[in-house]
Amino acid sequence: MTSAIETSVSGLLSGDRRILAKTITLIESSLMCHQDTAQAIMERLLPHTGNAIRLGITGVPGVGKSSFIESLGMTLVEKGRRVAVLAVDPSSIRSGGSILADKTRMERLSTDGRAFIRPSPSGGTLGGVARKTRESMLVCEAAGFDVIIVETVGIGQSETTVASMVDFFLVLMLAGAGDELQGIKKGFLELADALAINKADGDNMERARIARKDYETALHLLRPASPNWSPPVVMCSAKERTGIDEIWEIVLKHRERMTASGELAERRKSQSLAWMWSLVKEGFKERFNRHPDVQRRLPQLLRQVENGEVPPPVAACELLALLDGEIQPGSAD
Repeated sequence: MTSAIETSVSGLLSGDRRILAKTITLIESSLMCHQDTAQAIMERLLPHTGNAIRLGITGVPGVGKSSFIESLGMTLVEKGRRVAVLAVDPSSIRSGGSILADKTRMERLSTDGRAFIRPSPSGGTLGGVARKTRESMLVCEAAGFDVIIVETVGIGQSETTVASMVDFFLVLMLAGAGDELQGIKKGFLELADALAINKADGDNMERARIARKDYETALHLLRPASPNWSPPVVMCSAKERTGIDEIWEIVLKHRERMTASGELAERRKSQSLAWMWSLVKEGFKERFNRHPDVQRRLPQLLRQVENGEVPPPVAACELLALLDGEIQPGSAD
């Protein structure tokens, strides 16, 4: 076990892409033995993480997130950057399956040796982020990637999850697709460090300009999340690769301000604590589901709640009490 961990750590620090892919697979595994190994690797890698620019990208359906990320990624690798893309695909509610087609949507970037694309199923996780995205980000950083891009599902769920793990949160919008301001939630705007109106090309240019003014007005009515930054609204075209350089300059300017003010360091600290508590909650849920008394009592209690024989609050209290051994299974009958 120790030799396998050492091999993984040394391979990751040397930038071995095969070991990087295997390590992320290990991290995403639900097997306890794999989780123990992954945790040991993460502990060894931690001192080699934290130096990358972490960029979250989300947007409305059809906005062209994958095309935009490929254009941005190609621009960055041409500037000498090493880019890792963690693309989260929506999982089916019925089957749990995912298409995982991001590599086919980013053909040029996926074949560039300076980039690494890892599609992962969201697994139904609220916020459109894969369950182990945070760990994957750190592993990519340790492997030498200095820009980490997290592409979210963008389904309007709790995008706070994304904002709580990245340095810069970019929201892509689409002009000419109806009443834009009606289709976006206030909380969505409050999370954005910048808004970019994609597909601003050809006959869509005028609609993009109008949408830009609308969003600038909307943002002006909101209190900025940071006293050091006011989110700008820009136009871009992933197809023509216009506006991409401007967006990257905005990301760098934001990082410079956040670093100078100390806000970036404070944000990273808060994100680490938020990550810890999310894992604590996740751990409690897993222990709850594995608890033998809960497994024995749960099927009957579910039927009783469905039939109106036991009130939901009473059932919840009984199940929670079982974890502490306060009552015996079925004692509430």
